[in-house]
Amino acid sequence: MLVKRIVYFEKPGRENTEQTLKFAIEGARELGIKYIVVASSYGDTARKAVEMIDEGMQLVVVTYHTGFLKEGENTMPPEVEEELKRKGARVVRQSHILSGLERSISRKIGGVSRTEAIAEALRSLFGHGLKVCVEIAVMAADSGAIPIEEIVAVGGRSRGADTAVVIRPAHMNNFFDMEVREIICMPRLKR
Repeated sequence: MLVKRIVYFEKPGRENTEQTLKFAIEGARELGIKYIVVASSYGDTARKAVEMIDEGMQLVVVTYHTGFLKEGENTMPPEVEEELKRKGARVVRQSHILSGLERSISRKIGGVSRTEAIAEALRSLFGHGLKVCVEIAVMAADSGAIPIEEIVAVGGRSRGADTAVVIRPAHMNNFFDMEVREIICMPRLKR
């Protein structure tokens, strides 16, 4: 039997970012986990994480694909991406696994795909941050940035972080082999 604590923030939001990163790193340290995967749209969360991470741990930053907000453009400025790489982080830019092409079809002709239903179920039941953690774990695995072993994933909504979990990731083609093994911290209220 394993008895551990879960930290619940009163509400979601970027104000939880530093505490979330602190708990994520502590959780990784406690379990001997080498990879911490962090969602970061513009680089703010990643910049904090790269300064806090323990030596010997690998920070993997997952960001939006090119054109996510504006055609041909990246949300993370190139100078921020280069700074993160200089400090030892690996930056992954990839399409969202839980929307991708499906979102384009839904926007154009309507309806909801099974992929979007999975995303909505995760978001509604466990919060946006946990949905992001699941998504970035797959994205990092599919890019080859992490092995298929326990990692700590950190996510939130829009900007900042409020959720950290221990996940055994899977590749997109084996999505249901993924396991969320521990919740380190998350918001108690989801909206």
